[in-house]
Amino acid sequence: MKNSLQNLVYAVLLAALVTPYTVWAQAKAAPPIDGVIGKLQSFDGKTLDVGTSSGVVDVVIKGHLTTYKQIPSDLSHITTSSYVGVASTEQDGKQVAKQVFIFPAELSGAAEGSVLTDPPGATSHSRMTNGTVSSPAASHSRMTNGTVQQSNSTTLVLNYQDGSQTISVPPGVPVTLVAAEKVDFTPGDVVYATTKKLPDGTLVTDKIFQFIPAATSH
Repeated sequence: MKNSLQNLVYAVLLAALVTPYTVWAQAKAAPPIDGVIGKLQSFDGKTLDVGTSSGVVDVVIKGHLTTYKQIPSDLSHITTSSYVGVASTEQDGKQVAKQVFIFPAELSGAAEGSVLTDPPGATSHSRMTNGTVSSPAASHSRMTNGTVQQSNSTTLVLNYQDGSQTISVPPGVPVTLVAAEKVDFTPGDVVYATTKKLPDGTLVTDKIFQFIPAATSH
């Protein structure tokens, strides 16, 4: 279960990062943040190697490094300025949340967009959607990230650059806050590093987020 959920989060976030950003939703979306996501190969405090679908990417730490991990939270922490991610599945034509991430302001725009991430022959459909939430409302899988404009205990409406998604959040769905805390990284961790490209092509980062499946978040 741990590996399957971790693989789902990894796959949908990876797909979102390569989604073209062409159209803005009616609600103002957070500016996209470039980044690299994948399985950590090595990390020595100065550089990290991240395994992606296109190969291993080398990223150099530049400046003060901030690391992020997930801590238990709840929907009451989602406000009109929140940027969130929602992993969901389609049930009876509606998106139903399986896990909710609340991102800090400095990660607003991370992996924004929407894309299906199904492997060949899949009978269910996975999606990553990151964007700006416009309002709340009363099985294909989807991941939705965005800035919350309004929220309630049962439904979120998230806008991203080329669309929007209404997602029902049933009671008991795991909600985690992505918080700036010390992280001890190990090879195999699924990580997301925000990146900038220097004129010589070097990728640099000062923010790394460690993804942990809901069942083992702490």
